[in-house]
Amino acid sequence: MSPGLPPGPLLVDVEGTTLTEADRELLADATVGGAILFTRNFSSPEQLAALTAEMRAARPNLLIVADYEGGRVQRFRDGFTPIPPMRALGRAYRDDPAAARDATRELAWLVATELRGVGVDMPLSPVADLDYGVSAVIGSRAFGDTADIVTDLTAVFAQSLADAGSAATAKHFPGHGYVAADSHHELPVDERPLAALEKDWTPFARLVEEDIASVMMAHVRYTAVDERPASLSRVWIEDILRGRLGFAGCVFCDDLSMGGAAALGDYAERTRLALTAGCDYLPVCNDRDAALVARDAVADGAADRGRARREALARRLRAADTVFETDPTRLAAARETAARLMGAA
Repeated sequence: MSPGLPPGPLLVDVEGTTLTEADRELLADATVGGAILFTRNFSSPEQLAALTAEMRAARPNLLIVADYEGGRVQRFRDGFTPIPPMRALGRAYRDDPAAARDATRELAWLVATELRGVGVDMPLSPVADLDYGVSAVIGSRAFGDTADIVTDLTAVFAQSLADAGSAATAKHFPGHGYVAADSHHELPVDERPLAALEKDWTPFARLVEEDIASVMMAHVRYTAVDERPASLSRVWIEDILRGRLGFAGCVFCDDLSMGGAAALGDYAERTRLALTAGCDYLPVCNDRDAALVARDAVADGAADRGRARREALARRLRAADTVFETDPTRLAAARETAARLMGAA
């Protein structure tokens, strides 16, 4: 990432496999700091590399990310290695923790290497939620159903992303796995006491101790702590995540277009709530009109909120450029590991 206009808080998307003039105009806006890519933006690795280069021509210091966890959440397929769901690693851990750590290390390195090779800075992963067997939207995306397994493997995954020249985003703080409702469509409510929630955020606390780059908040309301969902709650972000756990990195809101955020008001209100709560990056996806509303909602000077943390993330990724490499022997071995785990998933 090259220096340029300071990154704003909005994380937006683009329409297709090449940029439109409307895309370029939005990416160049001072309120925008990042872009997220989806399957519709991809046809081949070569095309994707050309698209990310085109995006950076429009905005040199643009943070480019993708939801890329493995399993059903892998935006790019043809020409990329199929990554198994993280549940496969958790199952392997029960038989051989050391081997599971090694496999996790190789898969994270592989994800980072393939994404960096086409100009994507970082995946929005790992999922640090616990799998309680009730949340269909989390399910196999989680490494496991115990805090020990999830804590150990997410720490390895995050460190390996960093070692490969990328960065990690742990999600969904403080934990999305206990609720059955899908926050893409509605606002889930978790009524457990604080002590139970502390177990869920154990993996996040470990990742914070190990200097993870970023954390994504959950669109879930935890009634024991705050009436607002964690994604729009200053109590969760400033008091607990930053104050109690000591997190100093970037906080990503979950997508403001999701049903879990819609319960809190229109797009302008959601945007203002997320900024006030302490979110540094605000994704507004799959709705260009909503992105324009969000742009106007932060154009009054609030775009500077979180700027220092966004710039710190940019510096971290620029420094990571010096360690990015493609090792053909390791690449082949990592792909073999992925194929073996896919067969066992």
